[in-house]
Amino acid sequence: MPPAHALAAPPQRHALRRDTALALACALLALLAGALAARALAGFGAWYIPKALALFGLGAACVWQGLAQHAPHRRFGAANAITLARLALAALLAAALGEPLAERPALAWAAVLLATLTALLDAVDGPLARTRGQASAFGARFDMETDALLILVLSALVLQFGKAGAWVLAAGGMRYAFVLAARLWPWLDAPLPPSWRRKTVCVVQIVALIVCLGPIVPPDWSAALAAASLALLAWSFAVDIAWLARRHTTEARP
Repeated sequence: MPPAHALAAPPQRHALRRDTALALACALLALLAGALAARALAGFGAWYIPKALALFGLGAACVWQGLAQHAPHRRFGAANAITLARLALAALLAAALGEPLAERPALAWAAVLLATLTALLDAVDGPLARTRGQASAFGARFDMETDALLILVLSALVLQFGKAGAWVLAAGGMRYAFVLAARLWPWLDAPLPPSWRRKTVCVVQIVALIVCLGPIVPPDWSAALAAASLALLAWSFAVDIAWLARRHTTEARP
């Protein structure tokens, strides 16, 4: 006879999928309402809403694909729902790329407010998951990838508003370059130990990019701030890569 946990696994998976589908549907409806309001208020083009929906849909597909890592939890959880809200807000910001923004300070302030809300929610989801006993590898990865997306979107907006040169996109691309490098060198995909340094640098990077978007910040200052935060991010990645390289070298020794 199979063990009790094996018998309970399929119902747990079905319950988790149902709860996640409900969370995704609610987030999608909220995103659609937000996109309709943003287009009406800001006068964005006809492609604004499809862009927001497409990006959120891609993120939702990734959430669904990685859901098995959230087991044995039966619920999607409030913490993951907050991260899902952050994904929706990032999608609204990303959809503004390519819209006529540069000469409209009000839209820059709106982007600052939306990005600030997204960043503030980042301080809630992790502690909430641990408090409720709903922490998982899925939740940690979901949170990290949402942060990476937000940094990419913010760096692109900083470029679009003319607050820094094209080099600022390196901040948004660094996480994705690391993931691609791990395909070539699998030892880069080894788990890293928890690090306050990594979390702090991520927060500093997000805050710096949000400040750069502020219309009252001159381009020279915003470029200098973006460059300093990019250097800090590059240093943090270098520390992690060096740690992974030492681990790989040690394990490769006979």
